[in-house]
Amino acid sequence: MSTVFITGCSSGFGFIAAKKFAAKGDKVIATMRNPNGKNKAPADNLKNFASENKKQIEILEMDVTSNDSVKNAADYVLTKLGAPDVIINNAGQMYVGIAEAFTSEELIKQLDVNIVGIHRVTRVFLPKMREKGTGLFINVSSIAGRFASPFFAVYHASKWGLEGYSLALRRELASSGIDVVVVEPGPFTTELFSQSPQPIDEENRVQSYPEVVHNTFKGMNEAFIGMFNNPEIPTDPDAVVERFLELVDIPAGLRPFRSVVGVDMGVANRNSTDKEHESPFLKAMGLEDFVKLRVS
Repeated sequence: MSTVFITGCSSGFGFIAAKKFAAKGDKVIATMRNPNGKNKAPADNLKNFASENKKQIEILEMDVTSNDSVKNAADYVLTKLGAPDVIINNAGQMYVGIAEAFTSEELIKQLDVNIVGIHRVTRVFLPKMREKGTGLFINVSSIAGRFASPFFAVYHASKWGLEGYSLALRRELASSGIDVVVVEPGPFTTELFSQSPQPIDEENRVQSYPEVVHNTFKGMNEAFIGMFNNPEIPTDPDAVVERFLELVDIPAGLRPFRSVVGVDMGVANRNSTDKEHESPFLKAMGLEDFVKLRVS
């Protein structure tokens, strides 16, 4: 039995993952904001699932954008259970709209959830995980971290940043026996799309753009809706969670860094060339042995 710590469990991948990891016999710490308020319904659902199936899911209130909230949650887990075996950094948001219309404060909020929030969680657990000498971080990225599309600039910034952060972290932690991987979902039928913040745009900059921009934005939204309504296109979020489970089961040292799931927009092919492009850098810097995961 492993201890699995999951962020963003009020909906989507996190909610499904909490149930699936518990169903296989793991001890799950399912974190979310406001489990006694706004997210009481999903929190109660997870509790009832655990009770009815005699499984272990503990709901823990945590906001990844708050240093104090993350520290309090980690202190509780480390005191009660010790270092987690698996941490799934799933909490995230997707800001969508014309880049110019987003204020710097809005951009900071996007980065705070999708990058800094992951760093908060990672950093608070690392000392005990390194002391333990084993562990796995699964960071939920996106195919949006591997290409760029209009109207997603702010979101792209967060996911491209997460990709670089995760790969560098993987290499820093290899000698400590801690593995770091990313999962890159394509479009899936989760609340990520329906709850995507758009720019407040108090200066009304959006309206000054030519008609073709507005028509293109509308067309992209319609294309996503059509994709979600097409039963032949793989948009069931269960597929992403199944990949989480597979990654945990793959022996340490053999896990791929990147896993694309669902509609990949050509990202899988791009990923396949990564080792070829990165090998000369690692060799030139004398890092080939350093970046190999230490397996006890």
